[in-house]
Amino acid sequence: MALLTRLHHRRLREIYRSAGWPCCDAIEIELLAAGLVERVPAPDGRESLRVTAAGIELLAQALQRHRAALGRHERLVERVAHEQVRLGRLAWRGLGLRARIVVGAAPALEPLPLLPDLEAPAPAPAGRWCVARPDVYSVRHTSVEAYLQPVVHEIKVSRADLLSDLRNEVKRAAYLALAGECYYVLAAGIAEPEEIPAEFGVIVAHGEHFDGPLELLRPAPRRAPFPDGRLPFGVWMALARAVPVEPPPEDPQARW
Repeated sequence: MALLTRLHHRRLREIYRSAGWPCCDAIEIELLAAGLVERVPAPDGRESLRVTAAGIELLAQALQRHRAALGRHERLVERVAHEQVRLGRLAWRGLGLRARIVVGAAPALEPLPLLPDLEAPAPAPAGRWCVARPDVYSVRHTSVEAYLQPVVHEIKVSRADLLSDLRNEVKRAAYLALAGECYYVLAAGIAEPEEIPAEFGVIVAHGEHFDGPLELLRPAPRRAPFPDGRLPFGVWMALARAVPVEPPPEDPQARW
């Protein structure tokens, strides 16, 4: 039997959700040979495909693995968000933020100014807009806009998910355009710090249930993400519509 890849699993799901019209390609041949789908003749002579009991069992196993991975991911997202709250920051999970990006442009690795720049702001660079959804987005709890220090934490609990993310240059550019510091938070053992681009810091989460320490392996370079040093209006609106993460129940004394 041919080794089943992600393409085979995707086609199997598509056949299960659809009328099962055949594609007559190599993926379909291998699914038929593996006994995961079968031909169903119609009275008019046409054929459709139907997922067999073995195919249903394979889909169920894949679904269970996906749920387990999602559960681990959400557990670590919650841990990181609560850690930012414990540090006195305002944190949000799963925000959709618009970012103007220029793919391939080198980020400006400059110290953030302590006070707003009094000179005329530089014009916005040419580029295109995209929507980024960082796992955790946080800012300092301050009323001084120049001191907000927005930070992005992107959570990865599997190596496959991490490698897919590292191939997505647009997604990484959007994170860098939205925050002065960006971190990858990795489950222990899925990657080495040298595999992560230098523009990102690296934190490793220890423990089977991520109840161990969050180890800082490499601090993120601090940058000035916005041309005028101020959060864009669209980001402000997204933060205003969203609800920040509450302190965990067992930590009622979390600093605000």
